[in-house]
Amino acid sequence: MKTVAIIGLGLLGGSVGLAIKERAGTIVTTGYDRDAEVRDRATERGLVGTVCETAAQAVDGADLVILCVPVGAMEAAAGELAPQLKPGAIISDVGSSKESVAQALARALPGHTIIPAHPVAGTEQSGPEAGFASLFVNRWCILTPPEGVEKEAVKALSDFWASLGARVEIMDASHHDLVLAVTSHIPHLIAYTIVGTASDLEEVTRSEVIKYSAGGFRDFTRIAASDPVMWRDVFLNNKGAVLEVLGRFTEDLTALQRAIRSGDGDTLHDLFTRTRAIRREVIDQGQDDERPDFGRKDHS
Repeated sequence: MKTVAIIGLGLLGGSVGLAIKERAGTIVTTGYDRDAEVRDRATERGLVGTVCETAAQAVDGADLVILCVPVGAMEAAAGELAPQLKPGAIISDVGSSKESVAQALARALPGHTIIPAHPVAGTEQSGPEAGFASLFVNRWCILTPPEGVEKEAVKALSDFWASLGARVEIMDASHHDLVLAVTSHIPHLIAYTIVGTASDLEEVTRSEVIKYSAGGFRDFTRIAASDPVMWRDVFLNNKGAVLEVLGRFTEDLTALQRAIRSGDGDTLHDLFTRTRAIRREVIDQGQDDERPDFGRKDHS
């Protein structure tokens, strides 16, 4: 990888550019965002070596093209750059839904080397101001190469993400979508729902909800502050896996309602004990911080 083009210069695209600068400085980077203000801010922050005025200009001669746009915009974004792609270039992305992205890119770029990817990293922030170089360090990046892709290309992309500090996993696209529905998509859906429900309660004022936010609700609000366009597209493009897991969650929630209504403390205790053990496994795997209040400096 000598040259990398980044299409979309928000949190993830900007972080990729900054991570390359810090950890793989010999790689030449170009970038493009359809928003002129974002391009200006990306230039000021130095997110990439050269911010271009068109997508085609950005990808001209690039060895690797990374689409950092909402999953619903992948096909249109890929179509813009198709004429300038050099033979042998690898086209990838950072989307949270992989089967739909693979299909969209295959339609837009037939005959090209396409390896969808998902760095499992992010914050609730968005835009060119939000990117930082260490975002991917010790985080997983899942590659979902379609059948028939050259092993050398997969290795090259794997090595690239590893150079940015990520731990790389290869996975089938449909399995990825089911796993992420459990670990990311449904938790976001629950967060959006509970924060919306709280704000709609007539008996509790909005100011009280905000003023007395305890740790649980406060953390839901952090998740629910995520980019609405990105998450709208995730749910629409991973609807099969999301609806499958949501059905199971609904059944489990109904069982909890029965336990609470009937005073079945044993069922509640067993569930809470099991989930507490899962939390310990998450910490042991290095996926979160075991300090009180998730490592916040301010515990108020």
